[in-house]
Amino acid sequence: MIKLTPPFLSYLRADGIVLPSDEEQTPHGWSDSDSGIFENPNDEDEEDEDEDVASPWREIHEMIKATIEELEGRVVPKLNWSAPKDATWISALNSMECRSANDIYLLLKSSDFVTHDLEHAFDDCVDDEGTPLDPESKSEATSKLPYYLVLRKYFQLNPSLEFRCFVRKRRLLAVCQRDLNHFEFLFKMEDALRQKMQEFFDLRLRDTFSDENFVFDVYIPPPHDRVWLVDINPWAQRTDPLLFSWLELLTMPDILDTTPLPSKDISNNIEQHSDQTPSDEVEEIFLPEIRLVQRDDPEAYNFNTQQYSAHKLPREVVDATTGGPGPLKDFAEQWKEMLAKQQENQSEDE
Repeated sequence: MIKLTPPFLSYLRADGIVLPSDEEQTPHGWSDSDSGIFENPNDEDEEDEDEDVASPWREIHEMIKATIEELEGRVVPKLNWSAPKDATWISALNSMECRSANDIYLLLKSSDFVTHDLEHAFDDCVDDEGTPLDPESKSEATSKLPYYLVLRKYFQLNPSLEFRCFVRKRRLLAVCQRDLNHFEFLFKMEDALRQKMQEFFDLRLRDTFSDENFVFDVYIPPPHDRVWLVDINPWAQRTDPLLFSWLELLTMPDILDTTPLPSKDISNNIEQHSDQTPSDEVEEIFLPEIRLVQRDDPEAYNFNTQQYSAHKLPREVVDATTGGPGPLKDFAEQWKEMLAKQQENQSEDE
């Protein structure tokens, strides 16, 4: 975990993508010089050849390179809350696997999720009295917030064995698949998987995590005898509930099965512990609901569906397509005017 300095945060927030030029060509067969958009400009008329975009945060740059080497050359980056999952389209490997510092910068600067962490971390937050924060308070809180870059060792993950777990009032309430495709073999393992996740939660998270409401992701690889914690997410609407809805999670009873003790046992216990009430003698069994994608579910076959596809387009295009034919027509006219103006400028230059 690397604590980020103000100069590096300014670099992430800055428009455009300019990468340090001291990086060697990456092992997976492409380099920053493949596209003039991403390479550090070295035109003598525009910028001094000796200028180094990483000079204000050279120490961070070296720490990132050392961490990559320490983790066997392949890492997955993440900021305080979000990983740049929406920016994998810009990666040569179409994944979050990074083999150089420039791979990391490219993902971070291309990600809307990371931008949200940097600029809107306190949206939908309230103060101690439950009052929504005003813009000034949000800005002040963001300026004081320490940011970290977390680099985790990359490994090949089987998406069918990753699960999302929902915790309310320190009780494991519900579990579902992370990958929204049908996997028949999971149904035979349903009870065993639920037991493993419940045991992991009771041992590692129930009494140690600071919040009583949260969402966490786990991975249970073969032979399915060990649970790996992948991530922890806020109990908030921006966290995807996947096979549930937030209305379900908020209204779902947290006691799914109650088994009263036999009356004779209750009477004996009352005689031995006269200070207890009969309600204390009810054994409560909490069974988290586990939800898997059924064969006939509409979500069952999403192998060809591209995640975060909206993040591959300019924001103006996405807004225009969601606003009906009117905004889309206006956008097309503006685009046509921009192209005409560009052609006119090129003709004047020639």
